[in-house]
Amino acid sequence: MYEAYWKLRERPFECGVDPRSYYPAEAHQGTLLKLRYAIENQRGAALLCGGFGTGKTLLVRLLAEQLPARFQPLVHLVFPQMPAGDLLAYLAAELGAASVTGAVPPVAESVARIRRKLDETASAGRHIVVAIDDAQLLEHGRTFEMLRLLLNFESGGRPALTLLLVGQPNLLCVLERMPQLDERLGAKCLLRPLTLEETASYVAHRLNAAGATRTIFEPDAVETLFHLTRGVPRRINRLCDLALLIGYADEQRTIGATQIEAVSQELAVAAAA
Repeated sequence: MYEAYWKLRERPFECGVDPRSYYPAEAHQGTLLKLRYAIENQRGAALLCGGFGTGKTLLVRLLAEQLPARFQPLVHLVFPQMPAGDLLAYLAAELGAASVTGAVPPVAESVARIRRKLDETASAGRHIVVAIDDAQLLEHGRTFEMLRLLLNFESGGRPALTLLLVGQPNLLCVLERMPQLDERLGAKCLLRPLTLEETASYVAHRLNAAGATRTIFEPDAVETLFHLTRGVPRRINRLCDLALLIGYADEQRTIGATQIEAVSQELAVAAAA
């Protein structure tokens, strides 16, 4: 709606997980490096924690694109809140080892199918990666133990798959109570929000990628944006998108701190209504 007014090719602050919108902040780049190291060295498990909207799912998508072909397939589970048996059946199906009956098979059958798939993959010189988003929602105890036991399947003395647990910071506390899984983690990554400088670069990066050729957000607007969002990319996207819309409606030349504050207050009122 507002793209032509601001002379943009597309909306710059869409909240999806398109890797094309990735901004290489220091924390995000460091996390990618650690996760790639753990996976490419066939560690049994790795951990990625961060608050809501910090970019965890986007990093998993980037991993899937950047990993060499021999570390495929990367199975990305985004709805983990299911019984342990269903979760095993789902993983088997995603790996291409689904039950021929279409019904949820017994746990032993799912485990056998996963084991055969792991052996086939290893024989082909490849290594499977299983990423579980919102892992803090897994049924505690039995499901975590089941996932840990999958790491006992080995090939050449190394785990036959890498389990990537992705979730909120409270996932750290969950794993601390499970030392038998915690000690299998080859990397622990905590994704922090953007700094003020990174927020300014992030906004500029997204605008430039959308075709911006002039300054749209004034420096004071970016500083206010940082303080209101605390550097969380999803919050930044939401405020910036609405600010561009209102700026278009009001025929503003640029967006300043006053406009950012007004947009934030409007969202707060809407949330409270």
